[in-house]
Amino acid sequence: MMYGVPKTTSESGNRLARAITWAASKQTYAIVRFLVDRDRVNGAYRAYSYFRWVDDRLDEGGLDASERAAFVARQEELVARCYRGDWPEGLLPEERLLADLIRSDPEPGGGLHAYIHHMMAVMAFDAERRGRLITEPELADYTRRLATAVTEALHYFIGHDSSSPQNALRYLAATGAHVTHMLRDMLEDIEAGYVNIPREVIESGGVSPLELRSGAYRAWVMQRVGFARECFRAGHKYLGEVENGRCRLAGYAYTARFESVLDAIERDDYRLSAAYPECKTLHAGLSVGQSVVSQMTNQRRAVILARPISPAQR
Repeated sequence: MMYGVPKTTSESGNRLARAITWAASKQTYAIVRFLVDRDRVNGAYRAYSYFRWVDDRLDEGGLDASERAAFVARQEELVARCYRGDWPEGLLPEERLLADLIRSDPEPGGGLHAYIHHMMAVMAFDAERRGRLITEPELADYTRRLATAVTEALHYFIGHDSSSPQNALRYLAATGAHVTHMLRDMLEDIEAGYVNIPREVIESGGVSPLELRSGAYRAWVMQRVGFARECFRAGHKYLGEVENGRCRLAGYAYTARFESVLDAIERDDYRLSAAYPECKTLHAGLSVGQSVVSQMTNQRRAVILARPISPAQR
């Protein structure tokens, strides 16, 4: 017997999820609105808005370390209980978004479960790392989990009945995006108590997290930009092999906005800035759109040319 959560998602929950998504990211709102499978639109808004709410709660200055840990523990317990079919009472409206989302999951253990599992691990790590330096292995695992979550959500919500390659390239586009995201938000994150450069680089280079214009810091940024570029190149190849056109479009749109950030970092000779407003202009938006179309065309052409020709086609 299941208790606590209605069998059908409420319209108030749909409105809340859409409002949170709209306020946080107009691009995400548009991608969900126009590209997500029709029967999964409300679920996609719930998925994004719930974790947006969790992330914002953790970033609030009013929570100390123990309060952040308690909040994350409550959310982890909520996930575990819901997947056991044990629906808690007394949920916050945002928590009910998650409960409704899990109830809608047609195959526990599939793409949605992977998204929730890995995103919760990302939230837990952010709550714990605030105010301390992170190590290179921690950073790599952090990026791996985020990239896995984003990619599995992409395939769960867009073209879920279509095929997608299960190969070594699967998570690289999202990996490049996360690496770029951490560079873009470096200064903002430092002000919030999160240091995105590994302790090993700081110690070997003899720099502080705030010496963004030092040689050691810029050398590390250059290495990360190069790594992100490699990830995007491999990720574009993967996206070109994805069957569903809407899924490919969403993937290219997701990566293109981060590639424009890499362009800006390179123009600044790997000196990170507090913000990248040039990546939000109309010209930048048109450039991103042109890039998306070009990537889709070139990658699909490469995939078609790489396919073997059957005797009937000769």
